[in-house]
Amino acid sequence: MSGLEPIRGILGLRDIHIALADRTLIRQLSIDIAPGEIVTVMGASGAGKSSLLAFIGGFLAAPFIARGDVLIGAQRLNGLLPHERGAGILFQDDLLFPHLSVAGNLLFGLTQTVRSRAARREAADRALDDAGLVGFGDRDPATLSGGQRARVALLRTLLAQPRMLLLDEPFGKLDAALREDFRHFVFDQARRLCLPTLMVTHDAADAKAAGGRMLVLE
Repeated sequence: MSGLEPIRGILGLRDIHIALADRTLIRQLSIDIAPGEIVTVMGASGAGKSSLLAFIGGFLAAPFIARGDVLIGAQRLNGLLPHERGAGILFQDDLLFPHLSVAGNLLFGLTQTVRSRAARREAADRALDDAGLVGFGDRDPATLSGGQRARVALLRTLLAQPRMLLLDEPFGKLDAALREDFRHFVFDQARRLCLPTLMVTHDAADAKAAGGRMLVLE
């Protein structure tokens, strides 16, 4: 991912409260996540892990009720639309567009500050090169392996130059060997780009590989 400038800013969560009907999922959660730090969120199904990511990203829908502040540096994100928050999100499913080539998927995510067609294609090719996917730009995503698709999904997310990274079980559908390799790739990129990162997972091995703090939601 050469060519991307590190984007620095603490991700701050202040007194986050999330409820569903009369059931409280998260109560008064506050934490600061430093640039390049990876914090893991674990807990049983239904504990509110993915709901927390959705609230941070600005797409937590009714009937959930939530309050609290989300900040990047000194900027309060509450009230901003999802695309205005600068959250890069990686899910368990890669969500690549099947009607676009690999390069087309990357160009969709690429920030509009790169304007010319030649510069945009060069940025996509450079990202593929850095990820060990040289020459994959014209490929149909359906022809890629699971690990390759996962890498392309991350590249598309990073080319948008997010200010934070939210990981929602991103390794869950990969086999053990691919999971370990992709973990290292994701965590290395997050640290290199100085992205505060919040990862939801059920897998203790993910938390161990991240090597940072852990939140356990009861």
